Amino acid sequence: MKLAVISCIHGNYEALNAVLSDIDTQKADQIYCLGDLVGYGPYPNAVVEMICSLDIPTCQGCWDEDIVEGLNACECSYPSQLAEKRGRLAHEWTNQRIHPEVRAYLAALPMTLRLENLGFVHGSPSSQHEYLLPSMDGFAALERVLFADVDVLFCGHTHVPYVRDIEDATLSVRVHQPDHSERQHQFHTPLKRIVNVGSVGEPRHGRPHATYVLYDTDTTQVVLREVPYDYAKTCQAILDQGLPPIFAWRLARGMEFAERADDPNHVCQR
Repeated sequence: MKLAVISCIHGNYEALNAVLSDIDTQKADQIYCLGDLVGYGPYPNAVVEMICSLDIPTCQGCWDEDIVEGLNACECSYPSQLAEKRGRLAHEWTNQRIHPEVRAYLAALPMTLRLENLGFVHGSPSSQHEYLLPSMDGFAALERVLFADVDVLFCGHTHVPYVRDIEDATLSVRVHQPDHSERQHQFHTPLKRIVNVGSVGEPRHGRPHATYVLYDTDTTQVVLREVPYDYAKTCQAILDQGLPPIFAWRLARGMEFAERADDPNHVCQR
């Protein structure tokens, strides 16, 4: 079976349409979505209504959670005070515009999904807000996959796609306590894999193209797809809706922290 896994659409209806068309040409049997349907982009209601109408199994993302929880769930780490201010504006803009039925849909989304030996999460199995970066310590990365009790863990949240194979390994744990003999435990784990599917609506891999993943459950082959689309339309809609212009600027460039240098020591405390 061929699966298409998408994530982080962020109210970008143009990008979602382009990716769905590409998935159709690739003849995927099933689509899974890893959340963050809203936030940053100008069409949160249209995106949620499209995902809902297609009955796509979907996890709750961190932005989805924040909108439902009234921003109280934020565990983010904005890189600067200016970035935090603009992120809050985007939260408030989205919160004011989404329809009641859209809010109810976001509230009902599960944190995780599973299909046999495959797991689907937004950030990590324990939090929508945790980044599974490709540079993450290998033992910690393995722990996240074992915690989910799957062989392949699909995630998003970073907006940068990657595939990380955690090769077959034997792990040893040695415990020594006073007045007790030393105990040593070993267990062997087969190959595990983390697949980050990138972002449909706000890519941050250095190009404006939407990204998603195709996965063949028979061959275990992973294909990272980049889909060009008319991002200029979304950029103009961001400006027309009064959202911070920096969102359009970075969308057109596939970049993340445009204002990192404003206050490099700032960490969001909410």
